[in-house]
Amino acid sequence: MEPNTNWRQCFQKWPKDVPPRGVLVTNYDEQIPFEGFMAGDTMLLVERKTPDTAGARKVLLPYDHVLAVKLVDVVRGKSFEELGFVGKLKD
Repeated sequence: MEPNTNWRQCFQKWPKDVPPRGVLVTNYDEQIPFEGFMAGDTMLLVERKTPDTAGARKVLLPYDHVLAVKLVDVVRGKSFEELGFVGKLKD
């Protein structure tokens, strides 16, 4: 599976009990805090809680520019099983 396919599936199948917020790390050397998102077939739209220095509140980017997603909420490891993760976290 290609990396952009993996990220698309992650966002399109985001677990219901995981809040849709975090920090998106891109290959543009940017970290984008987000408070919501919409997952399309080829691109991801994330919404910032506050605007960036240019005044932008929403960022639209292709999945292949996503390097990582940092979660800012306490989330049980079991919540990620529906995304295909196996194993056990310290919850």
